[in-house]
Amino acid sequence: MFKDVMDLINFSKSSVRLTGDGFRIINAKDFRERVIDRLVYTSVFHSDRELVEICRYFIFETAKKLGAIPSSIYNLYQSRALNEFGGFSVPAINIRGLTYDVGKTLFRTIKELNVGAFIFEIARSEIDYTNQQPAEYTTVLLAAAIKENFKGPVFFQGDHFQINAKKYKENKKDESITLKELMNEAIAAEFYNIDIDSSTMVDINKNSIIEQQRPNFEITAEFIKLIRNLQPSDIMITIGGEIGEIGGKNSTVEELRTYMDGLKAAFTNGIAGISKISVQTGATHGGVVLPDGSVAKVNIDFDTLEKLSRVAREEYGLAGAVQHGASTLPDDAFHLFPGVETCEVHLATGFQNIIYDNPFLPDDFRNNVYKYLREECGKERDKYKTDEQFIYKTRKKGFGPFKKEWWNLPQSVKTVIMSRLEQRFIQLFKLLNVLNTKELVDSKIDLKPTERDIPQGLKRFISV
Repeated sequence: MFKDVMDLINFSKSSVRLTGDGFRIINAKDFRERVIDRLVYTSVFHSDRELVEICRYFIFETAKKLGAIPSSIYNLYQSRALNEFGGFSVPAINIRGLTYDVGKTLFRTIKELNVGAFIFEIARSEIDYTNQQPAEYTTVLLAAAIKENFKGPVFFQGDHFQINAKKYKENKKDESITLKELMNEAIAAEFYNIDIDSSTMVDINKNSIIEQQRPNFEITAEFIKLIRNLQPSDIMITIGGEIGEIGGKNSTVEELRTYMDGLKAAFTNGIAGISKISVQTGATHGGVVLPDGSVAKVNIDFDTLEKLSRVAREEYGLAGAVQHGASTLPDDAFHLFPGVETCEVHLATGFQNIIYDNPFLPDDFRNNVYKYLREECGKERDKYKTDEQFIYKTRKKGFGPFKKEWWNLPQSVKTVIMSRLEQRFIQLFKLLNVLNTKELVDSKIDLKPTERDIPQGLKRFISV
């Protein structure tokens, strides 16, 4: 890590030059090859918050100057709603650990396959157990974009920005404030795509579908208004809604219409609403784990998914339906998503499994993580019949407490893991048919880099 701001300035002076309005790049190649690795590591692990903020500023501004721009996918989805194109499903990828290495691997793969339609996302729950706040997540992935010389829009998304039903019922005001603060934090970190998930509030015990969905669309409407007030003046944030909690009963066209009609009634003043709708068609986050720790085969209801996507586009002007919990599905399912015009497919646990199950991951390291889980997550053990089931479902919580240890794994270990991940990314990008989508995406997305204030800690050195 850099020791302090002066150490950073002296080390990077052959790459960047401080100016009155921040800095300018004088040697991008030198910055990528020599500076960015130390810069991103310092931004994640240094205890000096002022230095961390300066490192983040350097990364954000360098990424924008070199052409990697945090963006909203709104215009692309508006065109999708108008049937101007189709035939592919956008992969939305949650990165829980080894984020810099995984990000570099993804950007290399994206460049090789000429992919433009992709999303990096992190859920409300993941932010907590992976110890990755929005500003850190975007910083690390923009650093990966710099390292791999990626140019174009980078779509950051808040996944499952979710109302906790139990906490909401106990104290509606406090839970609403918590989610509002998260949205504010995410937008400040340049998340310009947010999925609001108040499907947790759907009560299927109510007598009518409108009463079942009412708290869902009313809460969604409240947060849409908040997002529109927070978004930068020249950026339309892409917002998603959700009608069926993942892991519950399958969604229906009637539920979709009820939810959308309720949202429309809430926006008589012309506020732009949602662009896509998440539905339940048989998937479960992380998959259904069997007693031996393997994952059961799940059948997705593709007929329902196709109907919901079609109604979403034709009747409500959305880009289509979104499929969650897809990464553990068998390969022969993925090509069906673009076939039924699924707008977006969310992928997370499958990548986590590749990392944990890689035979090159040191046994002592893996065992230390599992020991921690057995000690700290013991209350969850009652949900599972076997230790294998318990470990499979809780090991996602091993990334945050051991974040530095993951980052510091031997490069030889990380190289093998990244090679396997790269193979999987290539497979999924091909199956979801997003190869050679870069020109389309670039033609639809206007790059609008937002300006950041120079940190006070850096201004002192600029004025010298």
